[in-house]
Amino acid sequence: MHAFRLFAALVTTLVITLPFSLQAQAQTHSQNQNQTSVQWREYNDVFENGARHANIWQMGWTGIYGASLAVNVYQSSEASNPDDRFDARVGVVKSALALGGMLTDRQPHPAALAEYERLKASGDLSGVQALGLQLAQAERERRGWGARVSSLVVNGVAGVVIAADGRESDGAINFATGMLVNELQIWSQPNQASSAINRFQPANLSLGPMTIPGEYALHVTPQQLGATWRY
Repeated sequence: MHAFRLFAALVTTLVITLPFSLQAQAQTHSQNQNQTSVQWREYNDVFENGARHANIWQMGWTGIYGASLAVNVYQSSEASNPDDRFDARVGVVKSALALGGMLTDRQPHPAALAEYERLKASGDLSGVQALGLQLAQAERERRGWGARVSSLVVNGVAGVVIAADGRESDGAINFATGMLVNELQIWSQPNQASSAINRFQPANLSLGPMTIPGEYALHVTPQQLGATWRY
């Protein structure tokens, strides 16, 4: 009888606890699926919006430098003031170099979108995360000091040439204007990947001998300071 009561108690315990265990597993699985769906939506926004922004940026600045080249070509021979004709010839060189740079140095986002679509089709979320990091690094490099070196050289030479013509103030204005335009070009570039990486950074959670890879994000508002970790 004692063995029978022990067996009955064991069966009762299993009957009571098993549904809760299955429910907890189902909830965990559902939460993981929801988190994965959220991640895919975030990466969709990063790559699709980044490519769209890059195309608009590319066409816009190509059009600006193309129009500037056309105006300078016309002014270089048709302007009534000889100083204006001289400055326009300098502008032809600057605009041509800038236009050539736009045509040869393409934004990485359209190519990244094509690679993302390939990885998405295979469900390779880790590959997509690595691609996002690479794109964010490319965005940071395109905003770094290296992106300003060529503009500094071109505008510096143009300013010196105009100043050597006996117009130091005009040379300084030409240099400052050229650098300002270059800054606008740099800071109007797409930065969707960098913004996303600033929200979620790779992180590992260690629980004794077990390590769980994931991502964390910091949330700073006037009312609160918090953090989110996801795996």
